Amino acid sequence: MSGGEVAGILVAVFWAILVSFLAVALVRLAQTLKATTKLVADVTEQAVPLLADASSAVRSAQTQIDRVDAIASDVQEVTSNASALSTTVASTFGGPLVKVAAFGYGVRRALGRKAGPESDNVPSAPARRTVIVGRTVPSARRRGKRKKD
Repeated sequence: MSGGEVAGILVAVFWAILVSFLAVALVRLAQTLKATTKLVADVTEQAVPLLADASSAVRSAQTQIDRVDAIASDVQEVTSNASALSTTVASTFGGPLVKVAAFGYGVRRALGRKAGPESDNVPSAPARRTVIVGRTVPSARRRGKRKKD
């Protein structure tokens, strides 16, 4: 055997080893592709029903949003009607009610002065008050001496 023959045998052996490694790598790659194909098929089988359920859920949510929108517009209309009604009632009955209240106050004051209690034969003067719509406030202090107890 000459050196060229030994070199040819070595090259052939290394070539056989390289082909064997490539064959093993290709077999494993084929197995990986088969597993990937099966996984994609399983995911597709599960994803289609999930997408259908998600689509129906989105449609249902849109229906509910449309209902809520209709309710909100009705509530806005009722609110504006209530506001208009309260403005009408206030303008219609507000002035006369204030006048009736002022008249009632005047009658009570007049009756209070006539039937007021007297102590030591000195009529007691009721404190002066000023009427402001809806409430009564005391007037400024009287000038003069106050009776000390």
